Amino acid sequence: MMRISHSTWLALAVGLGIGCGWLHQEWVFQFADTLSTLFLNLLKLVSLPIVFLSIISTASGMENLQAVKELGQKVVKYTLSTTLLAASIALLFFVVVDPVGVIQSGSTGGGVTQEASPSYLSFLVQIVPSNIVLPFSENHVIAVLFLAILLSAAMLVLPDQERKTLHGLFSGFYAAFMVITKWVVKLMPIAIWAFITLFFRDFHKIGSHIAHLGLYLVCVLGANCVQGMVVLPLLLMGKKVSPIKLFKGMLPALSIGFFTKSSAAALPAAIRCMEGSVGVKPRVARFSLPLCTTINMNGCAAFILISVLFVSMSEGMIYSIPEMLLWIVLATIAAVGNAGVPMGCYFLTSAFLAAMGVPLHLLGVILPFYSLIDMVETALNVWSDACVTVLVDREFLLKENPHPVIA
Repeated sequence: MMRISHSTWLALAVGLGIGCGWLHQEWVFQFADTLSTLFLNLLKLVSLPIVFLSIISTASGMENLQAVKELGQKVVKYTLSTTLLAASIALLFFVVVDPVGVIQSGSTGGGVTQEASPSYLSFLVQIVPSNIVLPFSENHVIAVLFLAILLSAAMLVLPDQERKTLHGLFSGFYAAFMVITKWVVKLMPIAIWAFITLFFRDFHKIGSHIAHLGLYLVCVLGANCVQGMVVLPLLLMGKKVSPIKLFKGMLPALSIGFFTKSSAAALPAAIRCMEGSVGVKPRVARFSLPLCTTINMNGCAAFILISVLFVSMSEGMIYSIPEMLLWIVLATIAAVGNAGVPMGCYFLTSAFLAAMGVPLHLLGVILPFYSLIDMVETALNVWSDACVTVLVDREFLLKENPHPVIA
């Protein structure tokens, strides 16, 4: 019996959604509304725990940073710098392209709307929770990020045995939520059907957004392309590394990442390419690539920043320039903690928006396009992992032998 692929189910969902939407039957709309609400509730259910647990499980498992301190520091340095660059380019694209159409009209000077945030100082106060349960009960993602970073920093200074114990505990919870996440992802065709159906019902409300969706996609895909085709190659050439030869050497791993939409799935091929075609030392490749697969998420940082600003500003929120710049840091932190979650960028974005009290329906309209975005993002992440690994190997080689990694 022939098995229907996931992409086929998605295509069928879009087609059925269009058909049901044109029928314009109230009972169909009610059923679709119920299903979309259930799916959004599931997103909210797993989003915050994933943000919290992914950061902690990643940090607590970094015991190799103690044994290979210099190597780890270089990997983290390049990872954070490239992710910050990706988020900065994403913000630049968002400001220049202006997919919502409010930046050029001069509406960015007043900060977040008064209803959403009374003052910037009160926003800062909310980052530090008064108890450990409060951020989760109030769905405050920034406070959860702060709590995760604080707890991660504390775990890193614990004795090895205690850190390993906590790592096993949090990794177990993380694995359980990963299973739930996979279940949620399997429901995506049903959710897409519901969102497409409701799109026709609410066309008069969200029709104005549709004209901006193309510009939104230009921002996301354009920022990823500039990061992968301009910024990272310039970093390589600055260290006298040929980006073309590296790309050719990494092509098998890049292809796997693009079509599977999984950096983890491309990892074995990436290590083989690095050690074989590229010629990176095994100790560097086998340490750097797994770590980068976990924390180096250039594409995710760009998606989170652009998507949060696009959806929230489409719903009437206004940001000042400092608040937009703050999102570079927030998107970078969230991307570093993504840790290879399926649709992780989408879940993290929904967590941010839910915490801000922003309706998620427009994010649901973006969902049918996310498959393409995810393919480009994953390819960028694998490419960035390769660039970071080669740059780290290059620094070690320059200390021992002034030969370029790639001529």
